Amino acid sequence: MLKPSIGKRSTKVKNTVERGAVKKFAEAIGDSHPIFVCEETGRKSRYNENIAPPTFPRVFDYGTIEELNLPAKGLIHGEQIYHYERPLLVGEEIFCFSEVKNYYERSGKSGDMGFLLLKRYGEDLEGNLIFSEEQVVIITEAVRKEMMV
Repeated sequence: MLKPSIGKRSTKVKNTVERGAVKKFAEAIGDSHPIFVCEETGRKSRYNENIAPPTFPRVFDYGTIEELNLPAKGLIHGEQIYHYERPLLVGEEIFCFSEVKNYYERSGKSGDMGFLLLKRYGEDLEGNLIFSEEQVVIITEAVRKEMMV
């Protein structure tokens, strides 16, 4: 069903690691570590700046992959893994994009399910990789039927 999307990428979108957004995100996840929220701690750290929590890239805009029309409801979040080359620094601008890595189907007790493997990337302005994220989206039989209509 989604096999033609494998290998397709979104265009790169510029995002900013905003101080206020990092503070709100840290509060929302219940992690008020000073390296995320205290400017003095950030200045005294080895990064000379505050950093974002590891799951912060969840809030970034990764652009749209043409022809990948997923429904807004009914998808199951299967797995999400982040890999970092270095932390995200508060105030920096980064380019983010996503890519469809794979799609396969399996039969189970609830019927046929689709498994969409997405990979997202964050690069600095020079194109150096900062992080990547691997995500599995599970598409239930009911949602698959809606998508085929």
